[in-house]
Amino acid sequence: QVQLVESGGGLVQAGGSLRLSCAASGSIVSFSVMGWFRQAPGKEREFVATIASVSSTNVADSVRGRFTISRDNAKNTVYLEMNSLKPEDTAVYYCQLVQNGYTYWGQGTQVTVSS
Repeated sequence: QVQLVESGGGLVQAGGSLRLSCAASGSIVSFSVMGWFRQAPGKEREFVATIASVSSTNVADSVRGRFTISRDNAKNTVYLEMNSLKPEDTAVYYCQLVQNGYTYWGQGTQVTVSS
């Protein structure tokens, strides 16, 4: 079983920065893919960024150049560094881990960007 615990969300003004963390526990394999998705009120959950264990990354066009994903394999932790935040980045951010055909989700952390 895998558990994901996110932290680092909060309230920030437009133009500010936040760093999200997601710590995975349980049976984590070396070739897992970890990432971040977000869901704004009234909208569907959308892809933000993913990173494979060999540091290959994918980033959504809407956040490219502002958000950076990274991971520490020794700690089974994935990070999302968010800079130049905009009000439209306001959402609940969810951590995801995919391995062996299974997808796991964290409970989500709220990010609110005020204008």
